[in-house]
Amino acid sequence: MTKGILGRKIGMTQLFSETGEMTPVTVIQAEPNVVLQKRTLENDGYEALQLGFADEKESRTNKAKKGHAAKASTSPKRYVREIRNADLDAHEVGQEISVDVFQAGDKIDVTGTSKGKGFQGTIKRYNYGRGPVTHGSHFHRTGGSIGMAATPARVLKGTELPGQMGGEQVTIQNLDVVNVDTERNLLLIRGNVPGAKKSFVKITNSTKAN
Repeated sequence: MTKGILGRKIGMTQLFSETGEMTPVTVIQAEPNVVLQKRTLENDGYEALQLGFADEKESRTNKAKKGHAAKASTSPKRYVREIRNADLDAHEVGQEISVDVFQAGDKIDVTGTSKGKGFQGTIKRYNYGRGPVTHGSHFHRTGGSIGMAATPARVLKGTELPGQMGGEQVTIQNLDVVNVDTERNLLLIRGNVPGAKKSFVKITNSTKAN
């Protein structure tokens, strides 16, 4: 069964072991989540657990969100995501889920929105190589030939071209939970996770871990 929690990325820091080994960790603040809804095969065609995190301001919500949250006896939430293949029988609507669902040593997947990098060329966006940087080259950081003259005489769909980079959903798999601070609702995860500081992330147990 899949277990998970929603949280907010605080930033990165370092932990040192007794032998002096340094471990870079990302700090995730995961205050207790509220179960807003249970998706079932009969009603929705699939099974999932809908979680809500971080209260939303009164001025930014609407009647639909208020009514949906009222069924769980809570306030409207800013960040709402679903956990597929969760154990529905072990949870009830309105129940709180805290960071103790994970333990140190667990393998997890973290999903978030990557940092936006604006409009970028193919070298930065797709790691293309550049041309000669000599005088008169006229080919330093451009994309090069992308459409042959006779066949197919057009640019094929899916060709890697300059464009918007970042700002999309990214999942990093098989990360390690280094420490769980239940008093301060913190998760310390080895390495980096997607997104900027104060951005929301979804954490689930790893789907590909052995």
